[in-house]
Amino acid sequence: MAVSERAGKPAESSMLVDVDRLIAAYYDIKPDPGVPAQQVAFGTSGHRGSSLNGSFNENHILAMSEAICRHRRSRGIDGPLFIGKDSHALSEPATRSAIEVLVANGVSVMVDSADGLTPTPSISYAILTHNRGRHDGLSDGIVVTPSHNPPEDGGFKYNPPNGGPADTDVTDSIQDEANELLRAGLAGVKRIAYDKAIGQAGRYDFTGVYVADLAGVLDMEAIRASGLKLGVDPLGGASVGYWAAIRDRYHLDLTVTNEVVDPQFAFMTVDWDGRIRMDPSSPYAMARLVALKDRFDIAFANDTDADRHGIVAGAAGLMNPNHFLSAAVEYLYRNRDWRPDVAVGKTLVSTSMIDRVAAELGRRLLEVPVGFKWFVDGLFDGSLGFGGEESAGASFLRRDGTVWTTDKDGLIACLLAAELTARSGHNPAVAYDQLTARYGAPAYRRVDAPATREQKALLSKLSPERITASELAGELITSVLTRAPGNGAPIGGVKVSTEHGWFAARPSGTEDVYKIYAESFRGPEHLAQVQTEAREVVAAALAD
Repeated sequence: MAVSERAGKPAESSMLVDVDRLIAAYYDIKPDPGVPAQQVAFGTSGHRGSSLNGSFNENHILAMSEAICRHRRSRGIDGPLFIGKDSHALSEPATRSAIEVLVANGVSVMVDSADGLTPTPSISYAILTHNRGRHDGLSDGIVVTPSHNPPEDGGFKYNPPNGGPADTDVTDSIQDEANELLRAGLAGVKRIAYDKAIGQAGRYDFTGVYVADLAGVLDMEAIRASGLKLGVDPLGGASVGYWAAIRDRYHLDLTVTNEVVDPQFAFMTVDWDGRIRMDPSSPYAMARLVALKDRFDIAFANDTDADRHGIVAGAAGLMNPNHFLSAAVEYLYRNRDWRPDVAVGKTLVSTSMIDRVAAELGRRLLEVPVGFKWFVDGLFDGSLGFGGEESAGASFLRRDGTVWTTDKDGLIACLLAAELTARSGHNPAVAYDQLTARYGAPAYRRVDAPATREQKALLSKLSPERITASELAGELITSVLTRAPGNGAPIGGVKVSTEHGWFAARPSGTEDVYKIYAESFRGPEHLAQVQTEAREVVAAALAD
Protein backbone atom coordinates (compact mmCIF):
# COMPACT_ATOMS: atom_id res chain seq x y z
CA MET A 1 0.00 0.00 0.00
CA ALA A 2 1.64 3.20 -1.19
CA VAL A 3 1.47 5.98 1.39
CA SER A 4 0.36 9.36 0.05
CA GLU A 5 2.67 12.34 0.39
CA ARG A 6 -0.28 14.09 2.05
CA ALA A 7 -0.57 11.46 4.80
CA GLY A 8 -0.52 12.98 8.29
CA LYS A 9 -0.89 16.53 7.00
CA PRO A 10 -3.90 18.82 7.52
CA ALA A 11 -6.74 18.38 5.05
CA GLU A 12 -6.74 20.90 2.22
CA SER A 13 -9.87 22.85 1.35
CA SER A 14 -10.02 21.16 -2.07
CA MET A 15 -10.50 17.81 -0.32
CA LEU A 16 -13.55 18.83 1.68
CA VAL A 17 -16.92 17.42 0.75
CA ASP A 18 -19.68 19.79 -0.37
CA VAL A 19 -22.22 19.05 2.36
CA ASP A 20 -25.12 20.78 0.61
CA ARG A 21 -24.48 18.76 -2.56
CA LEU A 22 -24.15 15.57 -0.52
CA ILE A 23 -27.48 16.05 1.23
CA ALA A 24 -29.22 17.16 -1.96
CA ALA A 25 -28.04 13.97 -3.65
CA TYR A 26 -29.45 11.95 -0.75
CA TYR A 27 -32.96 13.10 -1.72
CA ASP A 28 -32.53 13.65 -5.47
CA ILE A 29 -30.74 10.52 -6.66
CA LYS A 30 -32.97 7.46 -6.92
CA PRO A 31 -30.91 4.26 -6.88
CA ASP A 32 -31.37 1.76 -9.71
CA PRO A 33 -32.09 -1.61 -8.05
CA GLY A 34 -30.87 -3.33 -11.21
CA VAL A 35 -27.33 -2.03 -10.60
CA PRO A 36 -25.54 -4.16 -7.96
CA ALA A 37 -23.56 -1.19 -6.62
CA GLN A 38 -26.83 0.67 -5.94
CA GLN A 39 -28.59 -2.15 -4.08
CA VAL A 40 -28.81 -2.56 -0.30
CA ALA A 41 -25.81 -4.62 0.80
CA PHE A 42 -25.13 -5.44 4.43
CA GLY A 43 -21.46 -6.08 5.11
CA THR A 44 -19.87 -6.89 8.47
CA SER A 45 -21.19 -3.59 9.87
CA GLY A 46 -24.39 -2.79 8.01
CA HIS A 47 -25.08 -0.99 4.74
CA ARG A 48 -22.63 1.71 3.66
CA GLY A 49 -22.30 4.00 0.68
CA SER A 50 -22.41 7.59 -0.56
CA SER A 51 -25.35 9.57 -1.84
CA LEU A 52 -23.14 10.94 -4.61
CA ASN A 53 -22.88 7.57 -6.37
CA GLY A 54 -26.37 6.28 -5.66
CA SER A 55 -25.38 3.82 -2.96
CA PHE A 56 -26.76 5.62 0.14
CA ASN A 57 -29.90 7.56 -0.62
CA GLU A 58 -33.33 8.20 0.82
CA ASN A 59 -34.85 5.20 -0.95
CA HIS A 60 -32.27 2.88 0.65
CA ILE A 61 -33.15 4.09 4.14
CA LEU A 62 -36.90 3.94 3.56
CA ALA A 63 -36.60 0.39 2.23
CA MET A 64 -34.28 -0.81 5.01
CA SER A 65 -36.42 0.76 7.72
CA GLU A 66 -39.56 -0.91 6.37
CA ALA A 67 -37.66 -4.21 6.10
CA ILE A 68 -36.58 -3.89 9.74
CA CYS A 69 -40.19 -3.28 10.79
CA ARG A 70 -41.25 -6.44 8.98
CA HIS A 71 -38.37 -8.38 10.53
CA ARG A 72 -39.42 -7.19 14.00
CA ARG A 73 -42.97 -8.40 13.44
CA SER A 74 -41.78 -11.77 12.16
CA ARG A 75 -39.64 -12.26 15.28
CA GLY A 76 -42.18 -10.89 17.77
CA ILE A 77 -39.95 -7.94 18.72
CA ASP A 78 -42.39 -5.35 20.05
CA GLY A 79 -40.42 -3.34 22.61
CA PRO A 80 -38.82 0.07 21.96
CA LEU A 81 -36.30 0.57 19.18
CA PHE A 82 -33.34 2.74 20.22
CA ILE A 83 -31.96 4.83 17.36
CA GLY A 84 -28.78 6.91 17.32
CA LYS A 85 -26.65 8.80 14.82
CA ASP A 86 -23.07 9.98 14.45
CA SER A 87 -21.72 13.25 13.02
CA HIS A 88 -21.43 12.33 9.33
CA ALA A 89 -23.46 14.69 7.13
CA LEU A 90 -25.70 11.90 5.82
CA SER A 91 -26.53 10.59 9.28
CA GLU A 92 -29.04 13.33 10.10
CA PRO A 93 -31.26 12.99 6.99
CA ALA A 94 -31.03 9.20 7.16
CA THR A 95 -32.14 9.22 10.79
CA ARG A 96 -35.10 11.42 9.90
CA SER A 97 -36.13 9.07 7.07
CA ALA A 98 -35.87 6.03 9.33
CA ILE A 99 -37.99 7.62 12.07
CA GLU A 100 -40.70 8.49 9.52
CA VAL A 101 -41.03 4.81 8.55
CA LEU A 102 -40.57 3.30 12.02
CA VAL A 103 -43.24 5.43 13.67
CA ALA A 104 -45.63 4.90 10.74
CA ASN A 105 -45.28 1.17 11.40
CA GLY A 106 -46.24 1.61 15.03
CA VAL A 107 -42.72 1.11 16.40
CA SER A 108 -41.99 2.78 19.74
CA VAL A 109 -38.89 4.73 18.73
CA MET A 110 -36.52 6.08 21.38
CA VAL A 111 -34.34 9.05 20.36
CA ASP A 112 -31.73 10.95 22.33
CA SER A 113 -33.37 13.27 24.83
CA ALA A 114 -31.00 16.11 23.93
CA ASP A 115 -31.11 15.37 20.18
CA GLY A 116 -27.41 14.61 20.47
CA LEU A 117 -25.02 12.17 18.86
CA THR A 118 -25.07 8.57 20.04
CA PRO A 119 -22.12 6.15 19.98
CA THR A 120 -22.66 2.57 18.85
CA PRO A 121 -21.83 1.13 22.31
CA SER A 122 -24.43 3.38 23.92
CA ILE A 123 -27.12 1.85 21.70
CA SER A 124 -25.94 -1.66 22.60
CA TYR A 125 -25.93 -0.73 26.29
CA ALA A 126 -29.45 0.73 26.09
CA ILE A 127 -30.82 -2.41 24.40
CA LEU A 128 -29.26 -4.74 26.97
CA THR A 129 -30.34 -2.56 29.89
CA HIS A 130 -33.95 -2.56 28.72
CA ASN A 131 -33.97 -6.30 27.97
CA ARG A 132 -32.31 -7.46 31.20
CA GLY A 133 -34.60 -10.00 32.87
CA ARG A 134 -37.27 -9.71 30.17
CA HIS A 135 -38.76 -12.41 27.98
CA ASP A 136 -41.19 -10.20 26.09
CA GLY A 137 -41.37 -6.55 25.08
CA LEU A 138 -37.77 -6.85 23.90
CA SER A 139 -35.98 -3.88 22.34
CA ASP A 140 -33.50 -3.56 19.48
CA GLY A 141 -31.72 -0.67 17.80
CA ILE A 142 -30.37 1.16 14.77
CA VAL A 143 -27.14 3.14 14.55
CA VAL A 144 -26.85 5.53 11.62
CA THR A 145 -23.10 5.66 11.00
CA PRO A 146 -20.45 4.64 8.48
CA SER A 147 -18.00 4.31 11.38
CA HIS A 148 -14.55 5.78 10.67
CA ASN A 149 -15.08 6.14 6.93
CA PRO A 150 -14.79 9.38 4.88
CA PRO A 151 -17.13 12.36 5.26
CA GLU A 152 -19.08 11.62 2.08
CA ASP A 153 -20.14 8.20 3.36
CA GLY A 154 -23.28 7.12 5.16
CA GLY A 155 -24.00 3.96 7.10
CA PHE A 156 -26.96 2.10 8.61
CA LYS A 157 -26.58 -0.70 11.19
CA TYR A 158 -29.18 -2.89 12.88
CA ASN A 159 -28.68 -4.40 16.34
CA PRO A 160 -31.18 -7.09 17.41
CA PRO A 161 -32.27 -7.76 21.04
CA ASN A 162 -28.89 -9.28 21.96
CA GLY A 163 -27.44 -5.78 21.51
CA GLY A 164 -24.71 -6.76 19.08
CA PRO A 165 -24.21 -6.56 15.32
CA ALA A 166 -26.91 -8.58 13.57
CA ASP A 167 -25.93 -12.05 12.35
CA THR A 168 -26.03 -12.89 8.66
CA ASP A 169 -29.41 -14.64 8.85
CA VAL A 170 -30.90 -11.34 10.07
CA THR A 171 -28.99 -9.02 7.75
CA ASP A 172 -29.63 -11.25 4.72
CA SER A 173 -33.35 -11.16 5.46
CA ILE A 174 -33.41 -7.38 5.87
CA GLN A 175 -31.21 -6.87 2.82
CA ASP A 176 -33.35 -9.08 0.57
CA GLU A 177 -36.60 -7.52 1.76
CA ALA A 178 -35.20 -4.00 1.25
CA ASN A 179 -34.07 -4.78 -2.29
CA GLU A 180 -37.50 -6.20 -3.11
CA LEU A 181 -39.01 -2.94 -1.89
CA LEU A 182 -36.61 -0.96 -4.07
CA ARG A 183 -37.56 -3.04 -7.09
CA ALA A 184 -41.24 -2.45 -6.30
CA GLY A 185 -40.73 1.30 -6.26
CA LEU A 186 -41.18 1.37 -2.45
CA ALA A 187 -44.75 0.13 -2.76
CA GLY A 188 -45.89 -0.98 0.68
CA VAL A 189 -43.51 1.29 2.60
CA LYS A 190 -45.39 3.05 5.39
CA ARG A 191 -44.33 6.62 6.14
CA ILE A 192 -45.55 9.74 7.90
CA ALA A 193 -44.20 13.29 7.96
CA TYR A 194 -41.13 13.79 10.15
CA ASP A 195 -42.65 16.49 12.36
CA LYS A 196 -45.51 14.16 13.25
CA ALA A 197 -43.21 11.15 13.64
CA ILE A 198 -40.71 12.84 15.95
CA GLY A 199 -43.58 14.13 18.05
CA GLN A 200 -44.58 10.52 18.73
CA ALA A 201 -41.04 9.31 19.51
CA GLY A 202 -39.93 8.66 23.06
CA ARG A 203 -36.92 10.33 24.68
CA TYR A 204 -33.99 8.52 26.26
CA ASP A 205 -30.95 9.91 28.08
CA PHE A 206 -28.33 7.80 26.28
CA THR A 207 -25.39 9.75 27.71
CA GLY A 208 -26.58 9.85 31.30
CA VAL A 209 -27.47 6.19 31.75
CA TYR A 210 -24.31 4.95 30.02
CA VAL A 211 -21.90 7.24 31.86
CA ALA A 212 -23.53 6.62 35.24
CA ASP A 213 -22.84 2.89 35.02
CA LEU A 214 -19.19 2.97 33.90
CA ALA A 215 -17.99 2.07 37.39
CA GLY A 216 -19.63 -1.30 36.83
CA VAL A 217 -17.16 -2.17 34.10
CA LEU A 218 -14.07 -0.12 35.10
CA ASP A 219 -12.29 0.98 38.28
CA MET A 220 -13.16 4.64 37.84
CA GLU A 221 -12.09 5.46 41.39
CA ALA A 222 -8.57 4.16 40.71
CA ILE A 223 -8.35 6.37 37.63
CA ARG A 224 -9.54 9.41 39.60
CA ALA A 225 -7.26 8.78 42.57
CA SER A 226 -4.21 8.33 40.37
CA GLY A 227 -4.31 11.93 39.20
CA LEU A 228 -3.34 10.86 35.69
CA LYS A 229 -3.39 13.60 33.10
CA LEU A 230 -5.60 12.26 30.34
CA GLY A 231 -6.19 13.64 26.85
CA VAL A 232 -8.86 12.60 24.38
CA ASP A 233 -9.68 13.48 20.78
CA PRO A 234 -13.19 12.37 19.74
CA LEU A 235 -12.20 13.06 16.10
CA GLY A 236 -15.37 15.09 15.69
CA GLY A 237 -17.57 12.13 16.45
CA ALA A 238 -20.37 10.95 18.71
CA SER A 239 -18.20 10.62 21.81
CA VAL A 240 -17.64 14.39 22.15
CA GLY A 241 -20.37 14.93 24.74
CA TYR A 242 -19.67 11.61 26.45
CA TRP A 243 -16.09 12.46 27.35
CA ALA A 244 -17.11 15.73 28.96
CA ALA A 245 -19.78 13.89 30.96
CA ILE A 246 -17.29 11.21 32.02
CA ARG A 247 -14.78 13.85 33.13
CA ASP A 248 -17.36 15.71 35.18
CA ARG A 249 -19.07 12.73 36.80
CA TYR A 250 -15.86 10.96 37.84
CA HIS A 251 -13.75 14.08 38.50
CA LEU A 252 -10.96 13.10 36.14
CA ASP A 253 -8.06 15.29 35.00
CA LEU A 254 -9.19 14.84 31.42
CA THR A 255 -8.82 17.31 28.56
CA VAL A 256 -10.88 17.04 25.40
CA THR A 257 -8.28 18.31 22.96
CA ASN A 258 -10.72 18.82 20.10
CA GLU A 259 -14.40 19.62 20.63
CA VAL A 260 -15.15 20.55 17.01
CA VAL A 261 -18.01 18.74 15.30
CA ASP A 262 -17.86 19.47 11.57
CA PRO A 263 -19.47 17.26 8.90
CA GLN A 264 -16.62 18.16 6.54
CA PHE A 265 -14.08 17.01 9.16
CA ALA A 266 -11.86 19.86 7.99
CA PHE A 267 -9.78 19.65 11.19
CA MET A 268 -8.49 16.16 10.35
CA THR A 269 -5.02 15.21 9.21
CA VAL A 270 -5.45 12.89 6.25
CA ASP A 271 -5.00 9.14 6.32
CA TRP A 272 -2.39 6.95 4.62
CA ASP A 273 -4.05 7.18 1.19
CA GLY A 274 -4.55 10.94 1.26
CA ARG A 275 -8.25 10.70 2.16
CA ILE A 276 -10.02 12.05 5.23
CA ARG A 277 -10.82 9.13 7.49
CA MET A 278 -11.47 9.21 11.24
CA ASP A 279 -9.48 6.09 12.11
CA PRO A 280 -8.09 6.28 15.67
CA SER A 281 -5.65 3.45 14.97
CA SER A 282 -3.99 5.32 12.08
CA PRO A 283 -0.85 7.33 12.95
CA TYR A 284 -1.69 9.64 10.04
CA ALA A 285 -5.28 10.37 11.09
CA MET A 286 -4.10 10.68 14.69
CA ALA A 287 -1.19 13.04 13.98
CA ARG A 288 -2.60 15.96 16.00
CA LEU A 289 -3.15 13.94 19.16
CA VAL A 290 0.17 12.11 18.84
CA ALA A 291 1.88 15.51 18.66
CA LEU A 292 0.43 16.26 22.12
CA LYS A 293 1.72 13.02 23.69
CA ASP A 294 4.12 14.79 26.05
CA ARG A 295 1.24 16.75 27.61
CA PHE A 296 -0.53 13.65 28.91
CA ASP A 297 0.27 10.48 30.82
CA ILE A 298 -2.08 8.64 28.51
CA ALA A 299 -4.24 9.90 25.64
CA PHE A 300 -6.81 8.27 23.42
CA ALA A 301 -9.29 8.78 20.60
CA ASN A 302 -12.42 7.29 19.11
CA ASP A 303 -13.82 7.11 15.60
CA THR A 304 -17.09 8.84 14.76
CA ASP A 305 -19.41 6.22 16.29
CA ALA A 306 -16.94 5.44 19.11
CA ASP A 307 -16.76 1.71 18.48
CA ARG A 308 -12.99 1.91 17.86
CA HIS A 309 -10.15 3.12 20.05
CA GLY A 310 -6.69 4.58 19.61
CA ILE A 311 -4.24 4.64 22.53
CA VAL A 312 -1.36 7.14 22.78
CA ALA A 313 0.92 5.79 25.51
CA GLY A 314 3.02 8.79 26.49
CA ALA A 315 6.42 8.98 24.85
CA ALA A 316 5.81 5.64 23.10
CA GLY A 317 3.22 7.35 20.91
CA LEU A 318 0.30 5.63 19.20
CA MET A 319 0.09 1.94 20.01
CA ASN A 320 -0.48 -0.66 17.34
CA PRO A 321 -3.99 -2.04 18.02
CA ASN A 322 -2.65 -5.59 18.31
CA HIS A 323 -0.23 -4.45 21.01
CA PHE A 324 -2.95 -2.82 23.06
CA LEU A 325 -5.31 -5.78 22.72
CA SER A 326 -2.57 -8.08 24.02
CA ALA A 327 -1.81 -5.83 26.99
CA ALA A 328 -5.55 -5.48 27.68
CA VAL A 329 -6.08 -9.24 27.79
CA GLU A 330 -3.14 -9.73 30.14
CA TYR A 331 -4.37 -6.99 32.46
CA LEU A 332 -8.06 -7.87 32.50
CA TYR A 333 -7.70 -11.56 33.23
CA ARG A 334 -5.24 -10.89 36.05
CA ASN A 335 -7.33 -8.11 37.58
CA ARG A 336 -10.91 -9.31 37.26
CA ASP A 337 -12.54 -11.97 39.40
CA TRP A 338 -14.10 -13.73 36.44
CA ARG A 339 -14.93 -17.43 36.39
CA PRO A 340 -12.02 -19.67 35.36
CA ASP A 341 -13.96 -20.92 32.32
CA VAL A 342 -14.39 -17.41 30.85
CA ALA A 343 -12.62 -17.45 27.47
CA VAL A 344 -10.49 -14.95 25.53
CA GLY A 345 -11.84 -13.95 22.11
CA LYS A 346 -9.91 -12.79 19.05
CA THR A 347 -10.43 -12.71 15.32
CA LEU A 348 -8.13 -15.01 13.36
CA VAL A 349 -6.27 -12.06 11.81
CA SER A 350 -5.39 -10.61 15.22
CA THR A 351 -1.94 -11.14 16.71
CA SER A 352 -0.82 -14.54 17.99
CA MET A 353 0.56 -12.72 21.03
CA ILE A 354 -2.98 -13.05 22.38
CA ASP A 355 -2.73 -16.85 21.95
CA ARG A 356 0.42 -16.91 24.06
CA VAL A 357 -1.06 -14.68 26.75
CA ALA A 358 -4.22 -16.79 26.93
CA ALA A 359 -2.17 -19.99 27.22
CA GLU A 360 -0.13 -18.62 30.13
CA LEU A 361 -3.31 -17.43 31.83
CA GLY A 362 -4.79 -20.89 31.42
CA ARG A 363 -7.74 -19.46 29.50
CA ARG A 364 -9.52 -21.01 26.55
CA LEU A 365 -8.95 -19.10 23.31
CA LEU A 366 -11.94 -18.48 21.04
CA GLU A 367 -10.58 -17.68 17.57
CA VAL A 368 -13.32 -16.60 15.16
CA PRO A 369 -13.69 -15.15 11.64
CA VAL A 370 -13.47 -11.42 10.98
CA GLY A 371 -16.51 -9.59 12.33
CA PHE A 372 -17.50 -8.61 15.86
CA LYS A 373 -20.80 -10.47 15.52
CA TRP A 374 -18.95 -13.70 16.36
CA PHE A 375 -18.32 -12.44 19.91
CA VAL A 376 -21.91 -11.44 20.65
CA ASP A 377 -23.22 -14.69 22.14
CA GLY A 378 -20.22 -15.19 24.43
CA LEU A 379 -20.27 -11.62 25.72
CA PHE A 380 -24.03 -11.85 26.17
CA ASP A 381 -23.97 -14.98 28.34
CA GLY A 382 -20.69 -14.15 30.12
CA SER A 383 -18.72 -17.10 28.74
CA LEU A 384 -16.41 -14.72 26.85
CA GLY A 385 -14.60 -12.11 28.92
CA PHE A 386 -13.05 -10.17 26.07
CA GLY A 387 -13.50 -9.95 22.32
CA GLY A 388 -11.07 -8.00 20.18
CA GLU A 389 -10.27 -7.25 16.54
CA GLU A 390 -6.96 -6.14 15.05
CA SER A 391 -8.80 -3.13 13.58
CA ALA A 392 -9.03 -1.60 17.09
CA GLY A 393 -12.44 -2.82 18.17
CA ALA A 394 -13.09 -4.54 21.51
CA SER A 395 -15.49 -5.00 24.38
CA PHE A 396 -15.35 -6.90 27.65
CA LEU A 397 -17.47 -7.97 30.60
CA ARG A 398 -18.41 -5.99 33.66
CA ARG A 399 -16.26 -6.35 36.74
CA ASP A 400 -18.79 -8.88 38.13
CA GLY A 401 -18.53 -11.03 34.98
CA THR A 402 -21.87 -10.06 33.41
CA VAL A 403 -22.49 -8.43 30.05
CA TRP A 404 -21.66 -4.76 29.45
CA THR A 405 -22.06 -4.32 25.69
CA THR A 406 -22.15 -6.85 22.87
CA ASP A 407 -20.91 -4.38 20.28
CA LYS A 408 -17.49 -2.78 20.08
CA ASP A 409 -16.97 -0.14 22.76
CA GLY A 410 -14.15 2.30 22.11
CA LEU A 411 -14.95 4.33 25.21
CA ILE A 412 -14.31 1.54 27.71
CA ALA A 413 -11.23 0.43 25.77
CA CYS A 414 -9.77 3.93 26.22
CA LEU A 415 -10.68 4.03 29.89
CA LEU A 416 -9.16 0.57 30.36
CA ALA A 417 -5.84 2.04 29.19
CA ALA A 418 -6.19 4.62 31.95
CA GLU A 419 -7.15 2.01 34.57
CA LEU A 420 -4.20 -0.20 33.60
CA THR A 421 -1.87 2.77 33.95
CA ALA A 422 -3.40 3.89 37.24
CA ARG A 423 -3.26 0.49 38.91
CA SER A 424 0.00 -0.89 37.51
CA GLY A 425 2.07 2.28 37.54
CA HIS A 426 3.02 1.94 33.88
CA ASN A 427 1.23 2.58 30.61
CA PRO A 428 0.00 -0.10 28.16
CA ALA A 429 3.06 0.29 25.92
CA VAL A 430 5.29 -0.75 28.84
CA ALA A 431 2.87 -3.58 29.60
CA TYR A 432 3.24 -4.79 26.01
CA ASP A 433 7.04 -4.55 26.22
CA GLN A 434 6.86 -6.86 29.22
CA LEU A 435 4.95 -9.35 27.10
CA THR A 436 7.55 -9.24 24.32
CA ALA A 437 10.27 -9.89 26.90
CA ARG A 438 8.48 -13.15 27.71
CA TYR A 439 7.24 -14.24 24.30
CA GLY A 440 9.29 -12.37 21.70
CA ALA A 441 8.39 -9.33 19.61
CA PRO A 442 6.20 -10.25 16.63
CA ALA A 443 6.27 -8.30 13.38
CA TYR A 444 2.82 -7.84 11.82
CA ARG A 445 1.58 -6.27 8.61
CA ARG A 446 -1.35 -6.28 6.21
CA VAL A 447 -0.83 -5.84 2.46
CA ASP A 448 -3.01 -6.19 -0.64
CA ALA A 449 -2.49 -8.35 -3.71
CA PRO A 450 -4.36 -8.09 -7.03
CA ALA A 451 -7.17 -10.56 -7.73
CA THR A 452 -9.95 -10.83 -10.28
CA ARG A 453 -13.58 -11.16 -9.25
CA GLU A 454 -13.44 -14.86 -10.12
CA GLN A 455 -10.29 -15.37 -8.05
CA LYS A 456 -11.85 -13.60 -5.09
CA ALA A 457 -14.91 -15.82 -5.32
CA LEU A 458 -12.70 -18.92 -5.34
CA LEU A 459 -10.61 -17.66 -2.42
CA SER A 460 -13.71 -16.99 -0.33
CA LYS A 461 -14.77 -20.64 -0.69
CA LEU A 462 -11.34 -22.25 -0.72
CA SER A 463 -10.93 -25.76 0.67
CA PRO A 464 -7.79 -26.67 2.68
CA GLU A 465 -6.86 -29.26 0.07
CA ARG A 466 -6.12 -26.49 -2.43
CA ILE A 467 -3.09 -25.51 -0.33
CA THR A 468 -0.38 -27.89 -1.53
CA ALA A 469 2.68 -26.24 0.04
CA SER A 470 4.30 -28.05 2.97
CA GLU A 471 6.58 -25.20 4.09
CA LEU A 472 6.26 -21.46 4.59
CA ALA A 473 9.29 -19.20 4.96
CA GLY A 474 11.57 -22.08 5.92
CA GLU A 475 9.21 -23.68 8.46
CA LEU A 476 6.87 -26.63 8.26
CA ILE A 477 3.23 -25.68 7.87
CA THR A 478 1.42 -26.81 11.00
CA SER A 479 -2.16 -25.91 10.03
CA VAL A 480 -4.26 -24.80 7.09
CA LEU A 481 -7.62 -23.35 8.11
CA THR A 482 -10.63 -22.32 6.08
CA ARG A 483 -12.90 -22.49 9.12
CA ALA A 484 -12.27 -20.71 12.41
CA PRO A 485 -11.12 -23.06 15.18
CA GLY A 486 -13.21 -21.27 17.80
CA ASN A 487 -16.62 -21.88 16.24
CA GLY A 488 -16.14 -23.76 12.97
CA ALA A 489 -17.52 -20.87 10.91
CA PRO A 490 -16.10 -20.28 7.40
CA ILE A 491 -13.44 -17.60 7.40
CA GLY A 492 -14.03 -16.53 3.80
CA GLY A 493 -10.42 -17.28 2.90
CA VAL A 494 -7.52 -19.24 4.32
CA LYS A 495 -5.09 -19.07 7.24
CA VAL A 496 -1.75 -20.90 7.06
CA SER A 497 0.41 -21.26 10.19
CA THR A 498 3.87 -22.42 11.20
CA GLU A 499 5.59 -22.49 14.58
CA HIS A 500 6.72 -18.87 14.39
CA GLY A 501 4.49 -17.25 11.79
CA TRP A 502 1.26 -17.25 9.87
CA PHE A 503 -0.63 -15.55 7.08
CA ALA A 504 -4.31 -15.17 6.31
CA ALA A 505 -5.72 -14.27 2.90
CA ARG A 506 -9.23 -12.83 2.46
CA PRO A 507 -10.85 -11.21 -0.58
CA SER A 508 -11.77 -7.54 -0.48
CA GLY A 509 -15.47 -6.86 -0.73
CA THR A 510 -15.04 -3.61 -2.67
CA GLU A 511 -11.77 -3.78 -4.65
CA ASP A 512 -10.10 -6.23 -7.05
CA VAL A 513 -7.59 -7.31 -4.43
CA TYR A 514 -7.26 -9.79 -1.63
CA LYS A 515 -5.85 -8.90 1.77
CA ILE A 516 -2.84 -10.68 3.20
CA TYR A 517 -2.46 -10.47 6.98
CA ALA A 518 0.84 -11.87 8.21
CA GLU A 519 2.85 -12.13 11.41
CA SER A 520 6.25 -13.49 12.39
CA PHE A 521 7.89 -13.99 15.77
CA ARG A 522 11.24 -14.15 13.99
CA GLY A 523 11.40 -10.51 12.95
CA PRO A 524 10.72 -8.21 9.97
CA GLU A 525 12.88 -10.11 7.49
CA HIS A 526 11.08 -13.36 8.19
CA LEU A 527 7.76 -11.49 7.96
CA ALA A 528 8.70 -10.23 4.49
CA GLN A 529 9.49 -13.81 3.48
CA VAL A 530 6.13 -14.98 4.83
CA GLN A 531 4.36 -12.29 2.81
CA THR A 532 6.23 -13.14 -0.39
CA GLU A 533 5.56 -16.84 -0.10
CA ALA A 534 1.95 -16.20 0.92
CA ARG A 535 1.33 -14.70 -2.52
CA GLU A 536 2.87 -17.77 -4.13
CA VAL A 537 0.83 -20.18 -2.01
CA VAL A 538 -2.41 -18.36 -2.76
CA ALA A 539 -1.60 -18.04 -6.48
CA ALA A 540 -1.03 -21.81 -6.69
CA ALA A 541 -4.30 -22.47 -4.86
CA LEU A 542 -6.23 -20.21 -7.22
CA ALA A 543 -4.65 -21.62 -10.39
CA ASP A 544 -6.87 -23.79 -12.58
